[in-house]
Amino acid sequence: MRQPHNVTMLGTGLIGLFYTTTLHRQRGTDRVLAVYSRSLERAQEFAKKRDIPFATCDMSEAIRHRDTDTVVIGLPNHLHEEAVRLCAEAGKAVLCTKPLARTGAEARRILQLAEESGIFAGYLEDLVYTPKTLKALASVKRGALGRILWVRSRETHSGPHSDWFWDLKQAGGGAVVDLGCHCIEIIRNFVGKDVRPVEVMCWADTLVHPIEAEDNAIGLIRFANGAVGQFEVSWTFRGGMDLRDEVAGTEGTIWLNHFLRTGFEMFTSGAGGYVAEKAEQDTGWLFPVGDEVAELGYVDMFTDMFDAMDEGRAPQETFYDGYLVNAIIDACYESANTRQWEPVRLSDWRGLPDDKVQSVTDRREIIDGMEVVKREHMPDGRLKLILRDPGSGTMSQRVVDE
Repeated sequence: MRQPHNVTMLGTGLIGLFYTTTLHRQRGTDRVLAVYSRSLERAQEFAKKRDIPFATCDMSEAIRHRDTDTVVIGLPNHLHEEAVRLCAEAGKAVLCTKPLARTGAEARRILQLAEESGIFAGYLEDLVYTPKTLKALASVKRGALGRILWVRSRETHSGPHSDWFWDLKQAGGGAVVDLGCHCIEIIRNFVGKDVRPVEVMCWADTLVHPIEAEDNAIGLIRFANGAVGQFEVSWTFRGGMDLRDEVAGTEGTIWLNHFLRTGFEMFTSGAGGYVAEKAEQDTGWLFPVGDEVAELGYVDMFTDMFDAMDEGRAPQETFYDGYLVNAIIDACYESANTRQWEPVRLSDWRGLPDDKVQSVTDRREIIDGMEVVKREHMPDGRLKLILRDPGSGTMSQRVVDE
């Protein structure tokens, strides 16, 4: 049974706005009753515009508010650990935005704080909850694509909105920790969360901005079953926000385009107004998003979080998932420095042992003692088989009537 939840919102930036907008419209019963910002003036302005009764610049006071049962963290990365510690002390359920932390070690401490206190903890990775992604994941789980071999996830735009993102110390990194965390968790969902990420190869560089962190990166993640994930992230892409995923399996392929091409195109020579997050212009040809918080996954994400809380189950995305993402990011940064494959170091692996994971290359079709390399339908309706002799390695072909 669904119960109404009263929320403390930590943060009044773009993510705090998206989260509050979603909560006040979805399910119809959950409300933000307290808001925290590092600036009291911003907290009070945010609260006034959204009919929130309590605003403060004291994080502990906001978390301990007597009328709230859940805390949503929409703060800069370096503040996540302290916020979760205060939630654990207060016995409040906590939902934390991505990434969970700046490093794997910090994420591990956050996970332990939540688990040792027994509070409900959910990882707010919105892009695995987009309507398209949820439908694609359901298809993959039904076996529509066969064995998943390769997943590619791309997120690029012209850079984040707030100053702290650009500060290496506060953020913990650049485009990889900001955008790669999305891509990595999307890849894990399609490959299978029970399959251990083994090693990473990553290129990262600062091509445009005068910052210490990277503004572009490409990474490869190899999993224990032989599947590979590929991510591409950039803070220098011009023309909006490009969110795309591709999933390739032995029996099919999925292509997802979440944002830049929305199916909604408009031309204006006047003032177009707000178009979508990271849109760089409001005149000319525009690509608006009809329901931004839904398309970005916020609606389904919060529904899952609060339903999981009510039903006494784990949500789709947990703090453990956030820890794994940070561990993979650590390996990405190590690889970018060494320019070679680096292992994903996990002090806590809860998935399948590697020897229990079926390799994506395990299942081979055999006909008359020959391995089937490929099946191909011919124009005349017959079937061509490309075959390999497993003993000699010799290739041959055979055309048969179906």
